[in-house]
Amino acid sequence: MTESHLIRNFCIVAHIDHGKSTLADRLIEKAKVIDERFYHAQMTDNMDIERERGITIKSQAVTIPYTANDGTKYLLNFVDTPGHVDFTYEVSRAIASCEGALLIVDASQGVESQTLSNMYLALEHNLEILPVINKIDLPAADIPSAKRQIDHDLGLDSSVAVCVSAKLGTGIDELFEAIVARIPPPTGKVDAPLEALIFDCHYDAYRGVIIHIRVFSGRVKPGDTIRFMNTDTEYKVEETGIFILKLIPSAELAAGDVGYIIAGIKTIQDVRVGDTITNAERPCAKPLPGFKEVKPVVFSSIYPVDTNDYEELRDSMEKLKLNDASLTWEKDSSIALGHGFRCGFLGLLHLEVVQERLEREFDQSVIFTAPSVEYRITMRTGETVVCDNPAEYPDEGKIESSEEPYIRAAIITPTEYLGNIISLCVEKRGVQTNMQYLDQKRVEVVYEMPLAEVLFEFYDRLKSVSRGYASFDYDLIGFRPTDLVKVDILINGKAVDALAQLVYKGNAYDKARHVCEQLREEITRQQFKIAIQGAIGSQIIARETVNALRKDVLAKCYGGDITRKRKLLEKQKEGKKRMKMVGDVELPQSAFLAVLKTKEN
Repeated sequence: MTESHLIRNFCIVAHIDHGKSTLADRLIEKAKVIDERFYHAQMTDNMDIERERGITIKSQAVTIPYTANDGTKYLLNFVDTPGHVDFTYEVSRAIASCEGALLIVDASQGVESQTLSNMYLALEHNLEILPVINKIDLPAADIPSAKRQIDHDLGLDSSVAVCVSAKLGTGIDELFEAIVARIPPPTGKVDAPLEALIFDCHYDAYRGVIIHIRVFSGRVKPGDTIRFMNTDTEYKVEETGIFILKLIPSAELAAGDVGYIIAGIKTIQDVRVGDTITNAERPCAKPLPGFKEVKPVVFSSIYPVDTNDYEELRDSMEKLKLNDASLTWEKDSSIALGHGFRCGFLGLLHLEVVQERLEREFDQSVIFTAPSVEYRITMRTGETVVCDNPAEYPDEGKIESSEEPYIRAAIITPTEYLGNIISLCVEKRGVQTNMQYLDQKRVEVVYEMPLAEVLFEFYDRLKSVSRGYASFDYDLIGFRPTDLVKVDILINGKAVDALAQLVYKGNAYDKARHVCEQLREEITRQQFKIAIQGAIGSQIIARETVNALRKDVLAKCYGGDITRKRKLLEKQKEGKKRMKMVGDVELPQSAFLAVLKTKEN
């Protein structure tokens, strides 16, 4: 067991694409905790989807031994965290289990919006922040400018910043020394009652729920009986251990340690991320402060492609919820798609990731409905209802007024792209509240705009108009009045409830036309014409037609009178008419996904 004064717990935080995972790779490589034969890039990104997209989705804890220049042997527990705004909750949980944070700044891009957000998260937990300037090997690297931004924008001391190149491994030794010198050791007492915080979990088919914990005081070893303070359930510990890219068993976990517990937990509902674990025979006085409840901002329904897979999908959702605490869900049903779940997400990227994880990790074939936000509707009777599902939208005649959520969006961009970004924000109904020049080359603009406008395409278009240099961060600021309508999509006169959307009235026509165009491409042609219509109430505002497949009934009719041909055509017309009355249009899964596509795609 390593004494607590020789342990350092820290996380790696930064804006997206500033090199967190690459730096984690260098720390692992330098510590030689893995055989070179098994080494590959992005060691802390376990999911295929993380490697494909080049982003971190899950925080990943790793324990590595380090021998300092003076010969002292330390144990470093570090967590590589995501940089995207949709996964801020992962970052906040990682921060709660550490004493320090490496705040990475890209030498070529400087301080960006998520850098600031993550720094404030770390400051809320009184973490020691060590600034690290990465990518110093790039031709565009401007180290003096990055240092000025650390002083001016972040209010940190740039003189202690460590300059590294995670790609080449430059400055990694100096970074290790700075970590053991600057980041404080844990302060918990080993002989006190056990207090351990659950900061993550994952499910193993053979061993049940594996809990990731940070021990703040006391100790836990195999054979102990532990209690979850939130659910008041007890289990006997089978194994304790640490993470060195895989699970490595250890004799015990003591104050200051980050590791895992296996206790044969098969009931998933007993475990909650943010709960406190204590010893059942010698419990602590009160639970540790957990994490603040996460509030979803994007809502969508998930349905199994085959309705018989509903129970299997529910089990998969429970296991995914263990590993993704920011996902919320409840039961839902649709006339078109049967039974499913109404889910809350932290953003559109979060929604995409959940969809891919369900398909890859749990082998589920699922359909997602078009995402929407939560609207607040005041009825003529005076009561207020909250609606995030178009199926639950009240009758227009009973509504007095409606409100939609607004966000404060902070965008940091090089000055040459400012005009493009202002045009984009105005198009998305944004109102500028502030603009300040951070230095000669960078400007920060602050807009207040509806959250619904940011859901589709905004992030992609922002990156496009700024060539990837603009950074974007937002927080919710409350509800404001809006003119809301429900757009129904009708296929051959029948409304498909899973395709209905709640939209701002000014955008309703464009939205309906776009959906109709996308569906026309996806729906396979039948023996009869298929009308695809967008409607507000009984008013049709958009229409597309899928033409019928036409059999050439005149092929066998050569020569003769025109009346013979006309007779055959009339007979075909009657048959198509009758077929249209009884024929059903089958919507492929791709039709539901097509609704999510933006015009640029």
